[in-house]
Amino acid sequence: MTARPLVIRGGLVLDGAGFFGAADILIIDGSIRAVGPPGLPAPDEAETVDAARRLIHPGLVNAHTHGHGNLARSLGDRWTLELLLAAGPWLSGYDRAEQKRLSATIGAAEMVLKGCTACYDLFVELPGPTEDGIAAVAEAYDAVGMRAVIAPMVADLTLYEAIPELLAALPTELGQSVGGQRMPAWQDTVARLRAILRSWRFDTARLRPAVAPTIPLHCRDPFLRACRDLAEEFGVGLHSHVAESKIQAVVGRRRYGRSLVAHLEALGLLGPRFTAAHGVWLDTEDMRRLAAHGASVAHNPASNMRLGSGIADMSGMLAAGVNVGLGTDAATCSDNLNMYVGMQFAAASSHAHGADIRRWVTSAQVFAAATTGSAQALGFAGIGRVQPGYAADLVFLDLDAPTLIPLTDPVNQLVLGEDGTSVEAVMIGGRFVVRQRRLLTVDLPALASRAAAVRAELDARGAAKRQTFECVAPVLADFCPALAATPWPVNRWCGC
Repeated sequence: MTARPLVIRGGLVLDGAGFFGAADILIIDGSIRAVGPPGLPAPDEAETVDAARRLIHPGLVNAHTHGHGNLARSLGDRWTLELLLAAGPWLSGYDRAEQKRLSATIGAAEMVLKGCTACYDLFVELPGPTEDGIAAVAEAYDAVGMRAVIAPMVADLTLYEAIPELLAALPTELGQSVGGQRMPAWQDTVARLRAILRSWRFDTARLRPAVAPTIPLHCRDPFLRACRDLAEEFGVGLHSHVAESKIQAVVGRRRYGRSLVAHLEALGLLGPRFTAAHGVWLDTEDMRRLAAHGASVAHNPASNMRLGSGIADMSGMLAAGVNVGLGTDAATCSDNLNMYVGMQFAAASSHAHGADIRRWVTSAQVFAAATTGSAQALGFAGIGRVQPGYAADLVFLDLDAPTLIPLTDPVNQLVLGEDGTSVEAVMIGGRFVVRQRRLLTVDLPALASRAAAVRAELDARGAAKRQTFECVAPVLADFCPALAATPWPVNRWCGC
């Protein structure tokens, strides 16, 4: 059944091209048909949506998150990336598809309530991806009403195998314990990924699969090539964490004799469907390589600082011609999935590079990254704008909310000052999923109750894994900073 046309009247419209001011929007079959001055003609049968005292902007697009992290929100305090990776088996020890669906639902609910209408979710299942698990994640996004690219995150080497000499630094018994851990053979993981891609049953206008070899150092070269071939065969995206921490950059050069980006280029992974997450320790040549191949970077400034990874050079990436999207990362290392907060971090962190304001990103550049830049990284060509031909993924902000009083410069206010509390309604594909600040698709109190019960169950069952992590953590806390002290051509830390 075809939905009635909609005409949105009385709102102020903000798009990546600028602030349009008062404008009406005509929506037919979930897409924007026209944007024009107040009084825009509409079919007689069109339903009218009153947007008086509303600022309308395109739905924000999260270029990098991890749905498995939502049930483990904020469980770590002073953790580096490597400590977070070591804690993974304790944090996300799911053994049922329903637990994975629940975790993904929590994140999707938070994102849409905070103005985000699409995301790239690198969901990890231990020890490896399953058809039932990834289908449950897709079902979660489908139920909430959100768009998503869902990429099973995979590896064939553990953290202890990926970082040289780490095992030797552990006490003998502990080293034997964690050293005995193994990831599935990469051939088995590739077979599972192929089954997931082949059996995909969801509407690809909203939900798409992709492939995510987690970190190049955690994947043998034959596995990376197999992931490349799978992505090419099925026409899906490739997403990997690249030079997120200095340790990754240092170990990558020691192992490959070249940068991580140069190695991925040599293996044939770089291309328009490739997204490098973080890219904190990229140098100018790495950025040029990514740009030359039409690849994207998913910039995650909040988690980069939370984990002490450093401050990525977003301005340098843009100057090199890289498409930059914006992400929140996981609730285990960013603590919320709020893209407005992500925009604030992206803008403010660029100022920490120094006093030369020409190296600071502008609010307009940040807004573009959070909309069209991220949309390009996801592979969705028709989202991220309030323009004819684009999907009607729209966010309605209350102009009577304190962060918008008075309305002066809408782009600056959205990027530098908005925190999500102004979101009054969210529409995805012409359908309201949030209205009057209420999520229409999920019972949040029931979700909270179920989440508390499952987290308690996971903690009880994962007590031994937590104890192992707590034994490993002090060694990592000493070993990793020593490795990170290696001299490097660029510095992404402040105060050094």
